[in-house]
Amino acid sequence: MTVEYIPQMRMLMATIKPSGHALRSGELAALAGVSRDTLRHYERQGLLPPAQRSANGYRHYPPQALARVRLVRAALGIGFTVEELREVLSARDHGLAPCHRVHALAVEKAVALELQIAELQRLHRSLQAAIRAWSRMLKSTGPGQPAGLLELFVAHHPESVRAISPLVSPGLKRKLEKKEGNTK
Repeated sequence: MTVEYIPQMRMLMATIKPSGHALRSGELAALAGVSRDTLRHYERQGLLPPAQRSANGYRHYPPQALARVRLVRAALGIGFTVEELREVLSARDHGLAPCHRVHALAVEKAVALELQIAELQRLHRSLQAAIRAWSRMLKSTGPGQPAGLLELFVAHHPESVRAISPLVSPGLKRKLEKKEGNTK
């Protein structure tokens, strides 16, 4: 592996030597822009095949592991879950072509994004209305006096007490919804 500094780009460019040699975890992590812990996590989750171990215990990945890590990062970045990726990549590793499954998952994610966008737009409208009302209230509130802005919001939007913010990550939102379902 060679590391080249390019001042104009203010970043390190790492390239694999043409030999196609096995990559130690630090090399792979640097090339993929992830940590060694991330590589181990991907291995534990079944997203990256287990690395070969040298006599001294170092992990050695084949050169194609770089493409796999980049694929995992890209898929996670567009909303695929670890569980979905495990399923898809396992199918691929067993010689199957899960393209229809990937497409169906992507369609589901697009629909969910549309719903989330609509929810965010509703939240934006509510927040803008609250800001306008708060601005009027603050004009008649003396310096250092509480205006009760959040309490006013709750009074006018009682549904917000039980709502899970659309700003919460989808994974956390699923956990909160599941927890809320278990307490009922």
